[in-house]
Amino acid sequence: MGLQGQRVVVIGGTSGIGLAVAEGAAREGAGVVVASRRQESVDAALKRLPEGAEGQVLDATDEDAVRGFFARIGAFDHLVYTAGEPLLLQRVAEAGVDQARRFMDTRLWGAYTAVKYGLAGLRPGGSVVLTTGTAGRRPLPGSSAAAALCGAMESLTRALAVELAPVRVNAVSPGLVRTELWRDLPEEMREGLFRSSAESLPVGRVGEPADAAEAYLYLIRGGYSTGSVVVVDGGGTLV
Repeated sequence: MGLQGQRVVVIGGTSGIGLAVAEGAAREGAGVVVASRRQESVDAALKRLPEGAEGQVLDATDEDAVRGFFARIGAFDHLVYTAGEPLLLQRVAEAGVDQARRFMDTRLWGAYTAVKYGLAGLRPGGSVVLTTGTAGRRPLPGSSAAAALCGAMESLTRALAVELAPVRVNAVSPGLVRTELWRDLPEEMREGLFRSSAESLPVGRVGEPADAAEAYLYLIRGGYSTGSVVVVDGGGTLV
C-alpha cells in the first residue's frame, strides 16, 4: 500500500485520466478527494470510488471557489490537476480568440490558481502533478492553441519546481488517450481517429486512462523527481 495514510486531491478527478488516478491512489491506500464542475459527475465518481472518498463541486476557473475549496478540505499530501475542457482543434484562421482563451482558462489558469491556493494545505513531503500534452512537442495543423498550452504548462512546471522547493512539482504529458475529451467529435470520426492512430503507434493501440494514471502515481511516489515531464504517448512523438 504505497500511499497508505496519505490524502490525494484530484481536480478533474471525476472522469477520464483524473478518475483513473483517484482509483489508483485509493487502491494504494490513499484517501482521495475528487472535484469537478458538475454535481452529477461527482456523484457518479463517488459510486466508483471506495467508501470514504470525498467529492466536491468546483469551477476551477472561479478564483473564489478555488480558495474556498482548499479552505474546506484541510490538509492533504498530493495535488493532481487534470481538469480541462474538450480539446480545441481548429486552425488559427477559424478559431475565435475568445474560444482559445476559454480553452486556456481551465487548463492553464485553473492549474495556476489551484497551486496558489492549495499550497497552504500541502503537508511536508507533498507534491503537485500537473497535466500537459504532446502537442507542444509534436504539433499538427489545427493544434496551435493546444501546443501553446502544452508549452506553457511545461514551463510552469519547471518554474514551480524551483520556486516551491522542497515541494515537488511535476507534469504528465499524455498522448492520445481514449477519454471524454474527444466526445465532441462525431462517433464515426472519433473511432476512425482511434483506429488509424493505433495502426501508426509503436505500441499498436491508443492509450487508456489507466495507462496515463500510472505516470501520475509514479510522480506522486517518486521522492527524487521534480521539474519532470513524463511522456505517456505509446511512442507517438517518435513516428
